[in-house]
Amino acid sequence: MKYMLIMRATAEAVEAYKDIDFEEVINKMGAYNESMMKAGVLLAGEGLSDTDQGFVVDFSSEKPAVTDGPYGEVHELFNGFWIIQVSSKEEAIEWASRAPLGPGSKLEVRRVTEMEDFADFADNEYLKKEEGWRAELGTD
Repeated sequence: MKYMLIMRATAEAVEAYKDIDFEEVINKMGAYNESMMKAGVLLAGEGLSDTDQGFVVDFSSEKPAVTDGPYGEVHELFNGFWIIQVSSKEEAIEWASRAPLGPGSKLEVRRVTEMEDFADFADNEYLKKEEGWRAELGTD
């Protein structure tokens, strides 16, 4: 089973983060990533830049509108993610619990859908193409 661990920060975590040595953060995240790599569960992971470098595409109107904001509340913003391959929900919880995050930070853990989830649509043209695309991209 694949799970996505989505990092979220509250306003408290954002404030606390300002006082932390960034190299300390890099070292803790690096050690966590290394432990997941050595255990063979880490498939992908990325951090996200500050919100001032992003934008929002709003689909509320007929034509999508692109703006520099407003963004959601701080607690709704993602800071980064990991994708892990584990044998159970309990193992995903175990890995998520080890993340080196401080007070105010949260991880939203979501199972990544797999082809078996779409068994009722096995004849769908795009689901068949997706299997080929995943093989081509090396993201099986």
